Amino acid sequence: MRKSLLCAALLFSQALALSACSDAGSGGAVPGPVAMTEEAVGHYCSMTVLEHEGPKAQIHLAGIDQPIWFTQVRDAVAFLRSPEERYEAVAVYVHDMEKAASWAHPGDQAWIDAHDAWFVIGSRKTGGMGTPEAIPFGSEAAADAFIGEYGGEAVRLDAIPDAYVLGPVALNDAGPQAGSQ
Repeated sequence: MRKSLLCAALLFSQALALSACSDAGSGGAVPGPVAMTEEAVGHYCSMTVLEHEGPKAQIHLAGIDQPIWFTQVRDAVAFLRSPEERYEAVAVYVHDMEKAASWAHPGDQAWIDAHDAWFVIGSRKTGGMGTPEAIPFGSEAAADAFIGEYGGEAVRLDAIPDAYVLGPVALNDAGPQAGSQ
């Protein structure tokens, strides 16, 4: 009897702990985008985000107050898709390059939810680290206008091929190309 009570208490405490963890990630308000500062450092490259041109990304994780930063949107998509990253993303923001102040410095007024964006992949324009980029736009029309100038294809976040963000980047005379693109 004592053994079964102990087991029941242990199971109850584990269920309570799991419940608290899941409430922290999904029950609260979704955090909004955060302004980039000199302290914002790229998750993979460990370089200051503000020192790189092009669109950036920030991912807010359950149970962590500050977002993790990416000097390229492509890297943020790779983070979301990587089986090694076992964090729960509660919000993902990218620069809407249609509303960005400039390519060099998109600014803090152009953040949009990544799930609402159209991404241009396979264009001739590279990201802040000089590799292929998934360039976000708030409208399909803006993405199409960009494609008219730089080439590529417009897709939604879920349609970005894994090979484009997780595959190797090959540099050649024509410029960088990712995966099979």
